[in-house]
Amino acid sequence: MDPILIVDDEEKIRSLVRLYLEREGFDVEEAEDGRVALEKFRAGQFSLLIVDLMMPDIDGWRVCREVRESSALPIIMLTARGEEFDRVLGLELGADDYLVKPFSTKELVARVKALLRRSSGKLQPVSSEITVGLLCIDKERHRVSIEDDVINLTPLEFDLLYFLAKNRGRVFSREQLMETVWGYDFYGDARTVDTHVKKLREKLSHPSVKGMLVTVWGVGYKFDPDQVH
Repeated sequence: MDPILIVDDEEKIRSLVRLYLEREGFDVEEAEDGRVALEKFRAGQFSLLIVDLMMPDIDGWRVCREVRESSALPIIMLTARGEEFDRVLGLELGADDYLVKPFSTKELVARVKALLRRSSGKLQPVSSEITVGLLCIDKERHRVSIEDDVINLTPLEFDLLYFLAKNRGRVFSREQLMETVWGYDFYGDARTVDTHVKKLREKLSHPSVKGMLVTVWGVGYKFDPDQVH
């Protein structure tokens, strides 16, 4: 497996995260700021990125945005602040998950493992593709297309769409989606789900599929092809 890249301007944080990940058998590389992180990202191959949002010069938001321009690499963002704006902005710029400092190293390792299972295609067994009108969700090839036009999704976005489509018509709470799709017990702010659904809707804006991801107010979300508008 390719190494994990840790990006944080605090050496103590980098060392702590590295220690616990290496104990789990992961290879780890470090970057002390966003500039070094982007240089390493462009020069090498990584399996996952852990990036602090608040860094001088090039911050974590910019790192997320630039990585997402060319890669679906799983990203976990770290922030010392708990404000909703920080979390939502980081998720909208392409991060898959977040942790607020101080965080549990056990929880971080659990989230790393869950994201890596997803990106390696081992989260769920391979099954036949799902076709709804012009929308095709191919689990085996990890490919989503509308009229043969490929829609670029991150591994987490793909699994969220696949899970909802496979269970079409059934409503899931945010907590259920976190536990089932994210792949670990629910922690923290379930509004992470809201942000990922928003991004999916933006990418599935074609008239033939627009509206399939339905918000059930006070409950959660469902996939309903009959709601296309």
